[in-house]
Amino acid sequence: MIRIALSAKLRASLLAAASVAVLAGPVLAQTSQPQEARVMQILKRTPLIDGHNDLPWALRQGFGNDPHGVDLNANLSTSTRLHTDIPRLRAGGVGGQFWSVYVPASMAPVDAAKATFEQIDTVKRIVAAHPETFEIATTADDLVRIHRAGKIASLIGMEGGYSIDDSLGLLREFYDSGARYMTLTHSKSTTWADSGTDAPKWNGLNAFGEDVVREMNRLGMMVDLSHVSEATMVDAIRVSEAPVIFSHSSARAVTAHPRNVPDAVLRQMESNGGIVMVTFVPGFVSEAVRAAGAARGAEMTRLTALNPGDPAAVKAGMDAWNAANPAPKATMEDVIAHIQHVRDVAGIDHVGLGGDYDGVDSLPVGLEGVDGYPRLLAELMRRGWSEADIRKISGENLLRVMRGVERVAASKSAERPSLAKLPNDGAPE
Repeated sequence: MIRIALSAKLRASLLAAASVAVLAGPVLAQTSQPQEARVMQILKRTPLIDGHNDLPWALRQGFGNDPHGVDLNANLSTSTRLHTDIPRLRAGGVGGQFWSVYVPASMAPVDAAKATFEQIDTVKRIVAAHPETFEIATTADDLVRIHRAGKIASLIGMEGGYSIDDSLGLLREFYDSGARYMTLTHSKSTTWADSGTDAPKWNGLNAFGEDVVREMNRLGMMVDLSHVSEATMVDAIRVSEAPVIFSHSSARAVTAHPRNVPDAVLRQMESNGGIVMVTFVPGFVSEAVRAAGAARGAEMTRLTALNPGDPAAVKAGMDAWNAANPAPKATMEDVIAHIQHVRDVAGIDHVGLGGDYDGVDSLPVGLEGVDGYPRLLAELMRRGWSEADIRKISGENLLRVMRGVERVAASKSAERPSLAKLPNDGAPE
């Protein structure tokens, strides 16, 4: 196998990027401080709605799936790896949160369905454990009412269409349980939709995949296109009568990751009415981080091939490689570049925020926890964004999308539930 390694020039550039990253966060925070009070005033009137937070899975993995297993009333930034707790949510001005009910793509569909229902239960138990802070929302009006009452509206978003196990009946049960969006795929393609990080099987959606989108429209469940392939994005936008969302994606023109949204799709947001909620995942927002990650993965593949059955040798080799190639850091500046690009291409009415907190190991400098939103919004204001712009990116755009999805569902209230099924020969081997 050909040895793949970073050149000295690339290593130098990554080190330089890391140095800039360390400096950029504090500088941005210092220059934006005078605007943060204005931002918090705006967020008292307009709910800041984040599109994707993986706290339920973090509780499942690290705290026995028990909301009482960790004190969410305490700031946990120094005592745990969690990015989310109630003090930081309050400091971040968060008024509405889509809690992701994620399960791994490696699960068999029937197991994924069970685990997803368990994750929905976890969200409801988080809310029940802190009724003074959280309340379940299922509509745009719910969200506004709960925010006005001083609580954080808690919504549920499914991450991965394999959880419906090719059953529209299960899809309806998830909706009845409170799920208000479903990401059509995660990291692997399903039996009806292609993922952006897996080999294509259908060149987008197959016929049953189109039926899934139509039934989501009928129900009033938002079609989430984060994680899907470009062909699936295009197919879903063509089929959907309602606005679509990207709950946690960034711009591919800025960072060339397949999880990001290409300009050709961004340009369809105006006609569709949808929204791209920019994520903070370092590998999706920083080209230096993405390139370093790709090089690290290639080195892991090389070492594994050279040392079959010898994980100790692989680990030793990777430790040496990591020491010689310090990882760069993403910055708030990187995130702003994506926000600005989505605005420039799709328009101010089609950009939102989807941090992916507690779904990643690291975050950009200055955005390490859910308390970072005022710093980000203040920096946008310092760069000329108006209060009306801040209201839109914070929550007004998503509320418009939710109401659009609800209107489409209301127009279909007389339609019968779909009985479409995946053909027996429709699943790939």
